[in-house]
Amino acid sequence: QVQLVESGGGSVLPGGSLTLSCAISGFPLENYAIGWFRQADGKEREGIACVSNLGGSTFHAASVKGRFTISRDAAKKMVYLQMNSLKLEDSGVYYCAGVQLSGCRLPMDYWGKGTLVTVSS
Repeated sequence: QVQLVESGGGSVLPGGSLTLSCAISGFPLENYAIGWFRQADGKEREGIACVSNLGGSTFHAASVKGRFTISRDAAKKMVYLQMNSLKLEDSGVYYCAGVQLSGCRLPMDYWGKGTLVTVSS
């Protein structure tokens, strides 16, 4: 069974940092591009980062570029999102998703259930 399981969400102060993890099982990571998406309460889901199947290329949305970094560890079948300099508007549910392509392209094939990130106070 294909599974993507996010972890690492929580509550953080503005300017703080969090690292999200996506544990992948059921398909070979090297054949899938993996992306991170987020959805704030009143907004559409937004693609924020993607790493290519072999890890050689990354994409970061303008809203997070310079603050967030996506990375992968094929041996551990893990994909990470390092989030620094967090802002209030970064709050939302963060999802990882995979697609059997070299790079991310909608629609993604498999989705995790998400992990909540709250930036406040």
